[in-house]
Amino acid sequence: MNSQLSTFNIILGSQSPRRKELLAGLDIEFTTKVIPGLEETYPDTLQGEEIPIYLAEQKADAYTLEDNDLLITADTIVWLNGHVYGKPANEAEAREMLRSLSGKTHDVITGVCVRTNKNNVSFASTTKVRFAELTDAEIEHYVNKYRPMDKAGAYGIQEWIGYIGVEHIEGSYFNVMGLPIQRLYTVLKEF
Repeated sequence: MNSQLSTFNIILGSQSPRRKELLAGLDIEFTTKVIPGLEETYPDTLQGEEIPIYLAEQKADAYTLEDNDLLITADTIVWLNGHVYGKPANEAEAREMLRSLSGKTHDVITGVCVRTNKNNVSFASTTKVRFAELTDAEIEHYVNKYRPMDKAGAYGIQEWIGYIGVEHIEGSYFNVMGLPIQRLYTVLKEF
């Protein structure tokens, strides 16, 4: 695949260290470019998978691409009972999100936009995650030590809370980390 993509200047439009790590795992060369201050708002009428796809496309719209650029943008949400759990604004909101997810199965949905000047592919990937009942002490420990304010749903599956709290997942583990890398690989092969 490297030879197929070698004609492109691949740009990851994300500041997420997890997305950078996952994309690097494909053994392709890319650069990271972030446009600061992008708003992450969406129409109230959107539901489920529509939300992160819209946000990924909104991020991509902010970039000006050269003819040989291939841009990858993404956004992840946690979806439970028709409610979006994005990044918490503060520690209190992070604790409340984790209490809401405790003992329940929720969806982690990542929207991805892959764009060149000639082609645009957007998709969403959904992973179902079942959390065990979390105690207030476990939630407090996690929020205080891991400071999950940069994570949708206030948790990282690859961190302590994932070790002790995730009972079951159905779908891509890497999607829960923020990038459905196998699906992205399949899309990139088509470019």
